Amino acid sequence: MTKTLECVSPIDYSVYATRQTLSRADADAVVSKARAAQKAWAARPLAERIALVQAGVAKIGEDTGRMAEELAHQMGRPVRYGGEFGGFNERATYMASIAEEALAPLVVEDSDAFVRQIKREPQGVVLVVAPWNYPYMTAINTVAPALIAGNTVIIKHATQTLLVGERLVEAFTAAGVPDDVFQNVFLDHDTTSDLIASGAFNFVNFTGSVGGGKAMERAAAGTFATVATELGGKDPGYVMEDADLDAAVDTLIDGAMFNSGQCCCGIERIYVHDSLYDAFVEKAVALVKTYKLGNPLDQDTTIGPMANVRFAREVREQIAEALADGAKTHIDTFPEDDAGVYLTPQILTDVTHDMRIMRDESFGPVVGIMKVSSDEEAIALMNDCQFGLTVSLWTKDAARAEAIGDQLETGTVFMNRCDYLDPALCWTGCKDTGRGAGLSVLGFQALTRPKSYHLKKA
Repeated sequence: MTKTLECVSPIDYSVYATRQTLSRADADAVVSKARAAQKAWAARPLAERIALVQAGVAKIGEDTGRMAEELAHQMGRPVRYGGEFGGFNERATYMASIAEEALAPLVVEDSDAFVRQIKREPQGVVLVVAPWNYPYMTAINTVAPALIAGNTVIIKHATQTLLVGERLVEAFTAAGVPDDVFQNVFLDHDTTSDLIASGAFNFVNFTGSVGGGKAMERAAAGTFATVATELGGKDPGYVMEDADLDAAVDTLIDGAMFNSGQCCCGIERIYVHDSLYDAFVEKAVALVKTYKLGNPLDQDTTIGPMANVRFAREVREQIAEALADGAKTHIDTFPEDDAGVYLTPQILTDVTHDMRIMRDESFGPVVGIMKVSSDEEAIALMNDCQFGLTVSLWTKDAARAEAIGDQLETGTVFMNRCDYLDPALCWTGCKDTGRGAGLSVLGFQALTRPKSYHLKKA
């Protein structure tokens, strides 16, 4: 039985798009086509696969205005930020540039007696379950290297960004990628789980909630398919006494509030050395008060609505609980705050780790700020969390930042920046953030399997 998926626009709570889910039989047919097409796709020269992926990326870039407007309607990001093509293109282009070297055989010996080498073979059929918060950029992290490496790809996008999978496949198909090599599907949760459990996929990439990640792993149990996950986050910033205060405020608060706080590696808690604490809070509050909350289609809007009422409700509940436990808010309610998806960005002080606002993922425009007196205290607080995606350290001393980073339970350590994904570095996490290796050379290794050759010549 099929179901109707509805994308409810946060702009005005109207239904922006609907699609019917596939039946199990139709979903099986999609997988069968992908399986049948994979060997021929992998047999194409690597240079040809790279060129076709790059052409698909370029095709997406032909209408960034449509991308920005559709994203505003689907998940609320203001059009003034121009969509996601910059990061989308950067990631795909980098992965294309390193593909030949990353996928080259590792030659151990090539002598008169032996050829010993390790080759990389594609995993096979890859399922990408993509999130709504950065729907193009998160998808391309896996789609581009998977296709380049010789896999076929099936993408299932979040209901909140229902159109994005279609747009991606339309562009890549128009650029010459064969129809069965890259396919978009609309599936309900049960059908998705059943397909994974049946062994339909060789590799599953999931970005989303911890609960969703656990469901993927349970479904894949016993199939021996690889499941790569990027789940929750509660990323901290630590401002040391020698930090550039203005840069730290501007960058960390932007990292906390951009995209209405709905960033995988957004800043959700900040620890500031006591010598800078008062000045940091004062500057941070002044900055947030300049934000313009409103309709994301308005060029003057700097912070749009949250994507869904239930996401905003969780943020409001965390703030209310913190206030009841003694926290202090610093931003008066904006006139545009509708008690729904349009949510006043908020800064909290007098917070502790007994409050959910400093422990649980908020994924909204709110950040708690705490005073610390030493690196040891800051390290303990940063590690006091079930998640581990990124941390942002602010100091002029790179050696100190690296030494602190070595003690942190995280996937990426930033110094004097945050909320950025460098495609040359591995995108990964630990603890309840999940486990995976996206982008970089390691991304190609994850999307392929090693195959050893031990050839005796005489």
